[in-house]
Amino acid sequence: QVQLVESGGGLVQPGGSLRLSCAASGFFFSTYVMSWYRQAPGKERELVASITRDGGSTNYAERMKGRFTISRDNAKNTVDLQMNSLKPEDTAVYYCNAARKNAFGALLRNYWGQGTQVTVSS
Repeated sequence: QVQLVESGGGLVQPGGSLRLSCAASGFFFSTYVMSWYRQAPGKERELVASITRDGGSTNYAERMKGRFTISRDNAKNTVDLQMNSLKPEDTAVYYCNAARKNAFGALLRNYWGQGTQVTVSS
């Protein structure tokens, strides 16, 4: 069965850092674009960062650019999110996402993890 299991969330003070990790299983990891999304209380889910299948290209939401770094290890089937200079507004549940598209951009598969809570507070 397909599983995406996030870990590394917790409570951190403003300006601090956290590293989230997503362990994937049950599918061909290297053929999927991997992303991190987040959802804060009362707000809709938003894209944080994504990384291509071979790790050659990354994309970040403007609010996270320069502070967050996404990476993947296709040998270990993991994708990480390094978060630095955290702000209270970064408080959210962070979700790991795996997506596979065809050559025309149509979504073939879309998997989600259960999420991990990140709380930034003094």
